[in-house]
Amino acid sequence: MKEFNTDYFYRETGLDEDIYLYQKGSHGHAYKFMGAHTVQNEEGQEAVSFCVWAPNAKYVNLIGDFNDWNEYDLPLKRINDSDIWNICVYGIKQFDAYKYRIVSPWDEIRYKADPFAFHAEERPKSASKVFDIEGFKWSDKRWLNKREKSNLYNEPMSIYEVNLSSWKRKEDGCPYSYVELADELVDYVKEMGYTHVELMPVMEHPYDGSWGYQVTGYFAPTSRFGTPKDFMYLINAFHKKNIGVILDWIPSHFCKDDFGLARFDGANCYEPADQYRAENEQWGTLNFDYGKTEVVNFLISNALYWHEYYHIDGIRVDAVAYMIYLDFTGKEIRNPDGSNDNKDAISFLKKLNTAVYERFPKTMMIAEESTAWPLVTMPVENGGLGFSYKWNMGWMHDILKYMEMDPIFRKDHHEALTFTMTYAFSENYILPFSHDEVVHMKGSMIGKMPGSYEEQFASLRLLYAYMYAHPGKKLMFMGDEIAQFDEWNEWDQLTWEVLDYDSHKQFKKYVSDLNEFYRKEKTLYAIDTSYAGFNWVDLANRDESVIAFERIDQEGNELLCIFNFTPVERKSYPIGVKEKGNYSIKFNTDMKKYGGRLARNKPCRSKEEPLGDRDYRIEIDLPPLSALYLFHKKPATAAKKKTAAKKKAAAKK
Repeated sequence: MKEFNTDYFYRETGLDEDIYLYQKGSHGHAYKFMGAHTVQNEEGQEAVSFCVWAPNAKYVNLIGDFNDWNEYDLPLKRINDSDIWNICVYGIKQFDAYKYRIVSPWDEIRYKADPFAFHAEERPKSASKVFDIEGFKWSDKRWLNKREKSNLYNEPMSIYEVNLSSWKRKEDGCPYSYVELADELVDYVKEMGYTHVELMPVMEHPYDGSWGYQVTGYFAPTSRFGTPKDFMYLINAFHKKNIGVILDWIPSHFCKDDFGLARFDGANCYEPADQYRAENEQWGTLNFDYGKTEVVNFLISNALYWHEYYHIDGIRVDAVAYMIYLDFTGKEIRNPDGSNDNKDAISFLKKLNTAVYERFPKTMMIAEESTAWPLVTMPVENGGLGFSYKWNMGWMHDILKYMEMDPIFRKDHHEALTFTMTYAFSENYILPFSHDEVVHMKGSMIGKMPGSYEEQFASLRLLYAYMYAHPGKKLMFMGDEIAQFDEWNEWDQLTWEVLDYDSHKQFKKYVSDLNEFYRKEKTLYAIDTSYAGFNWVDLANRDESVIAFERIDQEGNELLCIFNFTPVERKSYPIGVKEKGNYSIKFNTDMKKYGGRLARNKPCRSKEEPLGDRDYRIEIDLPPLSALYLFHKKPATAAKKKTAAKKKAAAKK
């Protein structure tokens, strides 16, 4: 390092390999030298080094609190004639705000936040802040050890999707901070029995109404709720309660706000040079250019950063379909051979998943992909995109359309219940009822249900029971668990006041019990990705809109799941079963404690009368708009009876 004066110096040595790897697109730790970092000069004096990629810039200056925002006295210099600029400045303090003053090739001046900043000013201010990301004292080792030993495909996963600013607010209307959410939200998610939370984007963004999907600070958790270490505190609190944390992530597009990535150095830098390809009219944003190795490196290192510094358990990648098709929104863009696949984006996704799994093999990479693109969850080495899970959008659209129609017409749409099993194991799926289904005049989940007030609640209990029995992991948006009638409003908290009414209080209890049953019952999750875990029992009764199937675990245990999708009670409904004996109802959506009609469940005994391909049958009363989960109670062996007798005797002592 060569010192120029008492105020600043440049890093002229020691960064050659970093710059080479970054410009090649292979620097997994780019966040450790790009942006603002404490360094020492040759005499051991501390300064803050600022590195920024600006290939088209004519000049770059650093401006900030530390120099009274003077536009000229802190000029950056290209490092060894590369596209990365640097300056090291003495006397900078934690939380000092700063920006880059960039002069374009056409002498246009732009004032830009740092793309690699760890912290940012709170809106409406837009500068980056110097922040030391190191040194948080984690206490989640038990969780991390458990995660390392887990097989996520064979374990329960029930996800609670949350928007932090509108989940719950204080009396004055202000949202809770990260630290306050570590008490309020974490305890609530634990009480409700979810295994994971998925946080809608927490990366810094200027506009609340974007829900976080238009990002300006990819490396900075939003300052709306506190500092980066406050956010670490929240994740640590989740982990201590055995709750995993998934982050929404947006590598497809970024917002046009002038202080962000848009035309960063005066030219199209992070976006494609071709403005037609750069423009994202659907969201009024700009697309990333996956053909630039530096852009690819920026995004991949960002995904790794959230894992390394925040201990996250997974990433849900937004808008994958938009990325992999050149013409997804109707644009006339084709490859020279006439195909419409975005080869650069596909290469990026494969490289992303490969890099993340090399470093963090037990994480989840989840694709929000809404088309029939093949092999989304197949490993890259086998020709796939390499994700661990894909949202099952087809199932979600079909079942919601089915549930919204008057039950009298459901017999004509029975395939909405059965077709799903023709592709249920073609990918590793998550079944989502996300925020997108309760906004923009789509109605709340309870509001989608037809019929009387009581029938709406019964229908929603039925829908959730069907979801939890269906193969695939589960995702539910906040507010769905209390059956709020209002659509989600990002400007206000959930309508918690509905819990003053018995129907909503009982429904909350229902979701909590359903989560508990799901977590404990291996048949519902142990084989989620193969037909070995599923068997149809009754799929053809379209006239009565009844279906039944079995879920099966690795030991061969079977859970019989029966669903009545009409408001008509089916007395003594026959179901074929394999074995002789008693069948007990383990879960019933029509119990009084949930707002239903039944005080207790009656067991039923099989009859030696064949039905379908089964040697026996049971006859069971199916309440209207209900779901039942049943077990065959196998006769105890002599050894089991002896063990039970010993336990009973020991208990009496």
